[in-house]
Amino acid sequence: MSDNVMECDVVIVGAGPAGLSAAIRIKQQAAAKGQEVDVIVLEKGSEVGAHILAGAVLEPRALHELIPDWQEKGAPLHVPVKDDRFQFLSKKRGWKMPLPPQMNNHGNYIISLGNFCRWLAAQAEELGVQIFPGFPAEEVIQEQDGTVSGVRTGAFGVAKDGSHKDSYQEPMEIRAKVTLFGEGCRGSLTKQLEAQFGLREGKDPQTYAIGIKELWEVPAEQHQEGLVVHTIGWPMDSSTYGGGFIYHLENNQVYVGYVIGLDYENPHLNTFKEFQRYKTHPEVAKHIKGGKRISYGARALNEGGFQSIPKLSFPGGAIIGCGAGFVNVPKIKGIHTAMKSGMEAADAAVKLLAGEVDSMKAYEESLQKSWVWPELYAVRNIRPSFHWGMLSGLAYSAVDTYLFRGKAPWTLHHKRADHEALKPAAKCTKIEYPAPDGTLTFDLLSSVYLSNTNHEEDQPCHLTLKDAGIPITVNLAVYDSPESRYCPAGVYEIVQEGAEPRLQINAQNCVHCKSCDIKDPTQNINWVTPEGGGGPNYPNM
Repeated sequence: MSDNVMECDVVIVGAGPAGLSAAIRIKQQAAAKGQEVDVIVLEKGSEVGAHILAGAVLEPRALHELIPDWQEKGAPLHVPVKDDRFQFLSKKRGWKMPLPPQMNNHGNYIISLGNFCRWLAAQAEELGVQIFPGFPAEEVIQEQDGTVSGVRTGAFGVAKDGSHKDSYQEPMEIRAKVTLFGEGCRGSLTKQLEAQFGLREGKDPQTYAIGIKELWEVPAEQHQEGLVVHTIGWPMDSSTYGGGFIYHLENNQVYVGYVIGLDYENPHLNTFKEFQRYKTHPEVAKHIKGGKRISYGARALNEGGFQSIPKLSFPGGAIIGCGAGFVNVPKIKGIHTAMKSGMEAADAAVKLLAGEVDSMKAYEESLQKSWVWPELYAVRNIRPSFHWGMLSGLAYSAVDTYLFRGKAPWTLHHKRADHEALKPAAKCTKIEYPAPDGTLTFDLLSSVYLSNTNHEEDQPCHLTLKDAGIPITVNLAVYDSPESRYCPAGVYEIVQEGAEPRLQINAQNCVHCKSCDIKDPTQNINWVTPEGGGGPNYPNM
């Protein structure tokens, strides 16, 4: 082999909960069979956990199956949920709502998903898994018949003009018998595979939300370790899907965040400013008032549910985790299902390597027989019902949950992709947002600073445009440049060059949330991987 080619049995793209669970399970199953299986995990972040962002409350069901002695091994599950609250907010008041059964967090834990993935990585490495952080998979390697046979990483040291700097390093080819794609929500290679192999044929469009989150340190007297609060209502209008969360973890720290469905219609909506406004509500502010903001981040998440899950396998590999979309939306959880998908894919991969099955279709078949499938099927109608509006969605969800118990003799559908939802700006009301107060609410750039985001400036822009004219002729002219408002990191702005407007892309600010790739009205923005290690570096998020 040459210096820039490595061979292994299985390569996994992404060191998230799905990818790491798959790596661990492969090693466990191979050892039980007396096999030697070489596993490599590629991670685009500078370290495992650097790009990981979630609420997060963990249901430990998959963890119990994967590592039964996780407590003895020191898993960072330190805060069991002690109190659940569900509230409806008006502009000034809050009302306690009945807790839906899916939202009961008895037996669950408030965690930092980044720290949890760091721990999973340590377990994987103890079993002999090789993990390479700072190496984004940029291209799928395929044989002449189309079979996937690995991935090619991005080059290092390429200048903006495409020339090679003194630091240039060639791409690395990781060739494997099985390739698992655990890139997370809206993975750049997963998107290509879905198109090439027709994995979305006969499926609903995937729908998404943008989740924005801050970590606060608050006064001890107002900290309530183990408290979980979810809210609906204000500041969203009745036609826009969204809700907030407040989680009290250990050490007087609190997560506060807001999730907005990316199927919103008003192009004037500013996702970052809606989140800042949310924190001013008395029922939210009381949890963080007098505290100090420590970190900030944002990430898109899947909301399509059961009917939006694509076909999961193709010749040579499979999609695992949030790349496929296993989030249980009413439960507000997807870590346990992502882990289980990785574990089922791992079992199939080991059988394939041993000659016991002839393709990764065995993964799809086993996943459909696992607890993931009935769990997601039972709640399949909840999120689509909110396309009728918030109150109608709540009413239907109650009927579906308590009367039909998830067994309604019909399935509601997502009829359009999120980028198709925007209305022309002239037909929508502008939204006035208050200025940041520097105490509860903050400006965008100081927030991005807290995400520890960094990219090498002299590199090709990873936010690519299919047509450089569309941001002005369509986005500005018709939608008043929505990319400047749905991006939670200040990446996109319209600047004047003489008398002509121009879209400026501040790629250094990008927190890899993928909202632009999802919401751009003409799908003109294509997110590709930047140079390895670039992006946010989230602590305890």
